[in-house]
Amino acid sequence: MLSFLKGHIWQVLIVLNYALVIVFSILIVLKNRNPVKTLTYLFALATLPFLGLLVYYFFGRDYRKNKIFEKKYFLDSSRLKEWREKFGLHPGEREEFEETFGESLFKMYNLLRNNEKAVLTYNNDVRILINGEQKFAQLREDLKSARNHIHLEYFVVVDDQLGAEIIDLLCQKAKEGVNVRLIYDDVGSTISRETKAKLKQSEIEYFAFMPVMFSNSTSKFNYRDHRKIVIIDGKIGYVGGINLEKKYDNTYDNERYWRDTHVRLEGSAAGALQSSFLLSWEFVSEATLIIDHSLFPDCTWETGDAVAVQIAASGPDTDWANIMEALFAAINGAREYVYITSPYLVPNDQIITALTTAARSGIDVRIIIPYRSDSLGAQYASDSYIEQLLKSNIRMFRYTKGFVHAKTMVIDDLFTTIGTANLDYRSFSINFEINALFYAKSTALELKQVFLEDLKDCEEVTLARWQDRSTGRRLKESFARLWGPLL
Repeated sequence: MLSFLKGHIWQVLIVLNYALVIVFSILIVLKNRNPVKTLTYLFALATLPFLGLLVYYFFGRDYRKNKIFEKKYFLDSSRLKEWREKFGLHPGEREEFEETFGESLFKMYNLLRNNEKAVLTYNNDVRILINGEQKFAQLREDLKSARNHIHLEYFVVVDDQLGAEIIDLLCQKAKEGVNVRLIYDDVGSTISRETKAKLKQSEIEYFAFMPVMFSNSTSKFNYRDHRKIVIIDGKIGYVGGINLEKKYDNTYDNERYWRDTHVRLEGSAAGALQSSFLLSWEFVSEATLIIDHSLFPDCTWETGDAVAVQIAASGPDTDWANIMEALFAAINGAREYVYITSPYLVPNDQIITALTTAARSGIDVRIIIPYRSDSLGAQYASDSYIEQLLKSNIRMFRYTKGFVHAKTMVIDDLFTTIGTANLDYRSFSINFEINALFYAKSTALELKQVFLEDLKDCEEVTLARWQDRSTGRRLKESFARLWGPLL
């Protein structure tokens, strides 16, 4: 028997592979998923011996139904329940909200509140931060002013020149008695042993999110923590597309100009970011924190232009695709325009339908994507959607100044979202993401102006020119699109 196996090892492995393929194919079909995803997995299993099984292992499991972690102690915290109860809208406030922002945005607010109890906070100061230059200049000031705690959760932490500077500042604050907690994604981040030793010596608590054995080679083959948030003293929060690495800050000598958007929140919305962070912390640390007043302090912003903010978090730990559903509802409710910036455009059927229907009904839909992506697969997959979108009267623009990494949307001078979610399958269904949603004319007008300024550094794509691209280019796009749900 042993000699037979040695002499026919490859035949045995192939038979075993396809036996497993048959079993997994039946399981995939029985799950009644989106047909596009189902066919993608079946295609990978059937055409890629062994590799197809790995693709299914990393991508195929439905973590939304089989939770990675349960929302237990923290969500049952009496302090959190007490904090949330402060933000219920009374009947008069609901009528005022609907009158100001319209029925569609009120429905979106209600959708998120029902999905994940996402509270709407009114008393917030909002500062849109353009590029890493603005973000890190402001962040340094806020970190230096921290008195109780600093919480950070990043997809990318690199101890390069910028990262080392921020880490040194965190270590200094920890020595001053400030509680510093850091979550970093183990695939996205590169932190040396020396830096980890420095963090430990400074008594900074830090954990890798879902550690892997070979982070440099796993690339995207995991459900990752794609969030980029900071919470300081429970009163100040940051969220957006900018990671903790010097390439995001154009004051450094980088190879490529990096265009990104972040937002600083001061007020009760920081508590919503805190809620998300603490849930992740409970998971990575396998411990529970005492949820006291210092984590959810009373926050007020005493100005006449306070902004209403709702935080939407989604990922394999949520019952619903909260961010995707919110964007879908917002686009469907648009009356005048929808302006979107996204580095990766691999949308699902729901978002495609919402965008194309809006544009064909006369709404001004414009989308900015990179002229040259940082991922060849994502580049071709994104490009495969351009012709379809152009034919639906959507205006497409490719950013030429550098790489645009911002993830923003502004609608009708009323609604804005800035966050970590791209317009792709991975952000909608696979990664842990978080977005801030703003119901305010002032914020919408500010981001609208930012969008219009970015258009000056874009090349508009025309249908006639786009259809003139080569057959070889079209084949690359079509092949990359097949793998869209996995990119």
